[in-house]
Amino acid sequence: MRVGLVCPYSLTIPGGVQGQVLGLARSLRALRHEVRVLGPCDGPPPDAGVTPLGRSVPTAANGSIAPIAPDPSAQLRTIRALRDEDFEVLHLHEPMAPGPCVTALLMGEPPKVGTFHAAGESAPYRLLGWGLKRIARRLDHRCAVSPDAVALAKSGLGGTYELLFNAVEVERFAAGPVHPSDAPTIFFLGRHEPRKGLDVLLAALADLPRDVRLWVGGDGPQTEELQQRHGHDPRIEWLGRISDEERSARMRGCTVYCSPSVRGESFGMVLLEAMASGCALVASDLDGHRNVASDGIDALLAPVGDAAALAKALRRVLDDEALRGELVAGGRRRADQLSMHRLAERYEVIYQRVLASRG
Repeated sequence: MRVGLVCPYSLTIPGGVQGQVLGLARSLRALRHEVRVLGPCDGPPPDAGVTPLGRSVPTAANGSIAPIAPDPSAQLRTIRALRDEDFEVLHLHEPMAPGPCVTALLMGEPPKVGTFHAAGESAPYRLLGWGLKRIARRLDHRCAVSPDAVALAKSGLGGTYELLFNAVEVERFAAGPVHPSDAPTIFFLGRHEPRKGLDVLLAALADLPRDVRLWVGGDGPQTEELQQRHGHDPRIEWLGRISDEERSARMRGCTVYCSPSVRGESFGMVLLEAMASGCALVASDLDGHRNVASDGIDALLAPVGDAAALAKALRRVLDDEALRGELVAGGRRRADQLSMHRLAERYEVIYQRVLASRG
């Protein structure tokens, strides 16, 4: 089967949707399908199977910044790629996002599967609902990655959705180089913006022992402010943006991974990556995180935005080796349940179904 995966976000900028698209493409190829990924790129394409559609424009969305490509040149490249590649099925991730996905939805002839990732609120759904509903009818099948994503899509577009959680390429995280640490180490990776809760984790660090280390990956609008407030603490190592390889190595090398997000998480993808990497996990008790983790089984979940409670959970995991071992084992089992190979097999069935429905 010849499948086109369309991503609205720049494939050279780290992100949950981008990682899902590229990982799904690799797993579908392992199932002997021909797969091309279409999406914006702000540098060399990250994979030989990527067709770059131009550079992205940072755009405010859902409390974050989305690197989308709504410009006419990107849409012309999308139309040209759809014509040249002769796909049998198109799979659009965030199909209503401005740019290549909407263009493929309007201009593409093959059957179309749409996967909705976002949760929370959507101004376009609220303001443009009637027009977006008409466009969404061109989808042959709709999927969503979490109950919250289903709720958001239904509120703006109506329709029915198949719930298919995101997945992790277990093999890519389970083995490989380990970044060493000579002390108990917490790892955070994410955009430095209010919804990710890095300020909560930094506040929690004040209640943790002096021998604890904190690796802070990523950057964002809060970076300068947070470094000014906490830069005097020698326990913190500010990593900036890091490669996928370094991310995996640090996950395998840290004592505990922490995700203190306070809102806007549809599906805790980074939690699943940490589980596959074999590190213990502490996270905030968000709906999006509970889609992945179960408190006391494969993670400890702390009340959202509560720095004291987060510090208590981190201290429990850092101090209790037996508890860490139980959480790591539970995390590996959960990662196996949500492996990318299994997800690719589910989508393979959907592709065959929509092809059959078109005759």
